[in-house]
Amino acid sequence: MKLTNKIVIPVLFSVLFLGLISCKEQESNQTEDVASTEADGGHPNLVLTKNGVKEIRKHLGTVPIFDKSLAETKAEVDAEIELGIEVPIPKDYSGGYTHSRHKLNFIMMQKAGVLFQILDDEKYAVYVRDMLMAYAKLYPTLPVHPQTRSYARGKLFWQCLNDSNWLVYTAQAYDCVYDWLSAEDRELFEKDLFVPFAKFISEGNPQFFNRVHNHSTWGNVAVGMIALVMDNDALLKDALEGLETDNLKVGMKDDDGGFIKVEGQKLGFYGNLDEPFSPDGYYTEGPYYQRYAMYPFLIFAEALENVKPEMKIFEYKDGVLIKAVDALLNLSDANGDFFPLNDGQKGMSYYTSAVVTAVDIAYYYGGKNPGLLSIAKKQDRVVLDDTGLSIALGLKDGLEKPFEKKSVELSDGPNGDEGAVGILRSDNLEVVFKYAAQGLSHGHYDKLSYSLYEDGEEVAQDYGLARYVNIEQKGGGNYLKENKTWAKQSIAHNTLVQNETSHFQGKYEIGSTHHSEKYVFDVSNPKLQVASAKENNAYPGTKMQRTMVFITDDSYSKPYLLDIMKVVSDNSNQYDLPFYYLGQIMQTSFDYEKLNTPTVFGKSNGYQHLYKEAEGVSDGSNAKLNWLLNGKFYSVTSATSKGDELILAKIGANDKDYNLRNEPGFIIRKKNAKNTVFASVVESHGAYSAVSEFAVNAYSHVKQMDVVFDSDAYTAVEIETDNDKKQIFVISNLDNDPDSEHQLTINGKALAWTGAFTLKALN
Repeated sequence: MKLTNKIVIPVLFSVLFLGLISCKEQESNQTEDVASTEADGGHPNLVLTKNGVKEIRKHLGTVPIFDKSLAETKAEVDAEIELGIEVPIPKDYSGGYTHSRHKLNFIMMQKAGVLFQILDDEKYAVYVRDMLMAYAKLYPTLPVHPQTRSYARGKLFWQCLNDSNWLVYTAQAYDCVYDWLSAEDRELFEKDLFVPFAKFISEGNPQFFNRVHNHSTWGNVAVGMIALVMDNDALLKDALEGLETDNLKVGMKDDDGGFIKVEGQKLGFYGNLDEPFSPDGYYTEGPYYQRYAMYPFLIFAEALENVKPEMKIFEYKDGVLIKAVDALLNLSDANGDFFPLNDGQKGMSYYTSAVVTAVDIAYYYGGKNPGLLSIAKKQDRVVLDDTGLSIALGLKDGLEKPFEKKSVELSDGPNGDEGAVGILRSDNLEVVFKYAAQGLSHGHYDKLSYSLYEDGEEVAQDYGLARYVNIEQKGGGNYLKENKTWAKQSIAHNTLVQNETSHFQGKYEIGSTHHSEKYVFDVSNPKLQVASAKENNAYPGTKMQRTMVFITDDSYSKPYLLDIMKVVSDNSNQYDLPFYYLGQIMQTSFDYEKLNTPTVFGKSNGYQHLYKEAEGVSDGSNAKLNWLLNGKFYSVTSATSKGDELILAKIGANDKDYNLRNEPGFIIRKKNAKNTVFASVVESHGAYSAVSEFAVNAYSHVKQMDVVFDSDAYTAVEIETDNDKKQIFVISNLDNDPDSEHQLTINGKALAWTGAFTLKALN
């Protein structure tokens, strides 16, 4: 059976169904009031609450987005009940039948539990009970999963991570039917299923449970959720604080190369709140895994708030969980897709169910921010609990306001002092500039890298991860070897590579001890937005500083991006600066020779996956590349030195299984260079209509651009456009005080300004 995310319900059915529920609710108000009073302190009390159920029933039929979500869920679960229960012997990786079946089972159990509470129809409780009975019989007979790839194998699934998913959702189902079940059934489920399940995840796999990582967050929350249902204080303590065990040695590694434990590190749910989140709510693994982790973080926080409000979990670390939702939404493009920083699959967006939950919870517990209502309206569904009802009522009352995505800098590190991700936004263009920490085991070796978007479409890309999630044909749906050999390597990103070696030698144990440094982030002037950062540890003896500038010139329809990469080294090196544009080359300003047979670019560090398709040599003038993408024209104009190699490359070498996307790149290579500056201007400047067959503004507006000054203290770039306007941008490399006064003479012209940078008109 193929289960779609959205089942279309005939309008007549929805109206009749909701009308019947509304009538039933009216007839039983008095009975429910008595039952609610008598059962205070009972179940459900994790996510759904007794008072919440009462409020939901009262509003059914009057809250369109909630009613629609309820009708879709009912049709979905009814179809599964009709098919019957199946709990197969586990054998598959992600995407395989047994994996998918067990995943669907826990999702359907959770939904059925909710339907039982809201609709008061025992068939849903029976479904949950019978499913749990099947698992209670199966689980004690299971060895560890037969697939051996994971560092922590589960029983139902190939890794403990997915077993934890199962328990997080199933705990909610158990909570919903807890009071309905007989005492004998509850005793059986807890003795044969839930307690052994929780202890297997935790005590049986301390290398999985006692760790700071999104995997462990799921494990901690799984144990914590079932502990709350069973009122098991010992398991709850393990969930919140981690295990007290000597089985883990300091520096022990997992199969991703990440440290499981370091000296003095806080573990458990609190540890996973303290370490990965910055005070701004940025999650160090990146938005793809922040999206994945937000569900357990927030669903457990909601449960703790309901069961143990004295913990004030939403106030922990200055309300970081609510801030994290705002940060996550800001880490998405105009279409709602998350920027693929670190390991991130492209196309993952805030329409995923985890972020629906996150938005609803953040709205309910975070002061009812009306901007979140506009996101919920786009998501077009809510969770079926107190928080979802709150969203539905807010939308019904017309309270939503636009969620404004502005230029923002999100700090990294538990104290916010381990670099950052800077996002510059101007006129539907977005620059994502990464100068953050390593990002745990999902981090990439891409200090000072950037990507560029327009109207939600990538223009200059970050490759993202090398994985086809849950597609069994591709490595069982898991990470492919090319994730390490290509996607994580520095050359796979728009950043500087020295001597064909990745940052920190591509070694986690080195990269995890360093981070880039914030230098300037100033977006106070929307026509001149500047982000600058430094990296001094990626290559010993070499210092890099990159400055990204959005410049708005009223003579043109779009702002343009100035990119300055300054390199200072103790030694002479070979430097490569790739630019991974997407689209079709229209023209170049430089001569090149296209190779009849593309050659493999290098032997290791990602170079073995690049084809050199064409190459030229700079005569010292600007190198311009003009291309077409999605009906828009773009150009990059780069200052070069005589003898620089200009290489047109393509991804896909040494890729016998076609695991990589065959996408283009433009690489400027400087040989035997010590100190140097790479400077480029990237423009969006025109459009083409295949219907009218007209090309408008197809050519770059940049006539000339040059690095006109460079010293330890200052770097200056002059830009001349086709309207004969000349401007010079200068940045102070050593003094970022916004109140400092500077004076500098360049080519006979005296410049004076206040602050770390300036843009001056020269004519």
